[in-house]
Amino acid sequence: MSDKNWAGNYQYSARIVRPRDLDDLREIVTRAPKIRALGSRHSFNDLADADAAGVLVSTADLPSEIRIDAESRTVAVGGGVRYGDLTRDLQSAGWALHNLASLPHISVAGAIATATHGSGDRNGNLSTAVAGMRILTASGEFVDLVRGDPELAGAAVSLGALGVVTQVTLDILPTFDVRQRLFGGVQWDVVLDRFDAVTSAAYSVSLFTTWDEDTVALAWLKELDGAETTIGDDFFGAPALTEPRHMIPTMDARNTTQQLGVVGPWSERLAHFRFEFTPSNGAEIQSEYLVPRAQAVDAIRAVRELAPVIAPVLQISEIRTVASDDLWLSSAYGTDVVGFHFTWLRDQAGVEAVLPALEAALLPLGARPHWGKLYLDEDAVVPGLYPRLDDFRALAERFDPEGAFRNAFLTRLLGSV
Repeated sequence: MSDKNWAGNYQYSARIVRPRDLDDLREIVTRAPKIRALGSRHSFNDLADADAAGVLVSTADLPSEIRIDAESRTVAVGGGVRYGDLTRDLQSAGWALHNLASLPHISVAGAIATATHGSGDRNGNLSTAVAGMRILTASGEFVDLVRGDPELAGAAVSLGALGVVTQVTLDILPTFDVRQRLFGGVQWDVVLDRFDAVTSAAYSVSLFTTWDEDTVALAWLKELDGAETTIGDDFFGAPALTEPRHMIPTMDARNTTQQLGVVGPWSERLAHFRFEFTPSNGAEIQSEYLVPRAQAVDAIRAVRELAPVIAPVLQISEIRTVASDDLWLSSAYGTDVVGFHFTWLRDQAGVEAVLPALEAALLPLGARPHWGKLYLDEDAVVPGLYPRLDDFRALAERFDPEGAFRNAFLTRLLGSV
């Protein structure tokens, strides 16, 4: 039965099946001519889809065992497990992950497959925590990769091209506490002139704007409890807020994780949204472009010039930072990056109408689109932004020589098998 993604802006072409164990999964995978794994359905494009003759395998009902290894400081978790469930188990056992994305509702395998990230100058994306993986290939073979295997850097951000990720092993660290503080009205001159100081002021800093305003509407700081800070009652002149805020002013702040400096565990602070609430009804489309940090200020200036074009279809935009890594298809491969995230109205035609101007401004600066968000790349610039793309193409062909996991998205990126 066909269905839509979480946002409702994309209709899947292939039928969806829900195997309940690995034997069922293996039988489905080995029989299907075309197949793709489907996690929490938070991709906004055709990345997760298969053609009409293929099958989409939902990982939601697969084994969800979570095994902590204190000696190696790792946790092994089923690929379909959501981060919100994983964080609860880790916290209760005294452990933590280094960072979380805005939403804890996303699946582990889906998030790492697309280099999904949180924020923080020194924090790598979620894929950088991968210490091992188990992948079911189209031949029905389970392939294990562990740290030290040269292929792990290629497989960690796989776009689903290698097979179904049934288990992921992640690095963990002792639990820690975090507080969140919000500040309103950061001057644009401060952001442009002191960008490094602004983003390094806390463990994680996010700036929220609609681009057409006189100041940055909201600075959202996540600070480690006990860490030294130079930020008092104001943030570079912007006053601390005294009431909780959703980043979209018209939405209910109860959906967000606790603010106003109340200290709590990492599992209840690093994500922007509470796991027990749905952050919105999904009536949105998302795009994101990750720009090399050296080009961040130029990118901010360029997007501000486009404010009259993008504001009519924009709900909110977030600026945040991600540390560099060596994962082949990571948007932060080889360079620290700054993410420019756009939460649009659910107006597919309207958003696609403004993306060419936005991409004309950002792609020449080396911006890499988030793999799971909506982007166009009309001039096929994106493949050239990944120096290890040929290596990944060869890896995908070794894992999947018949192209069972190759779909339209991957064909555009890698070519046909």
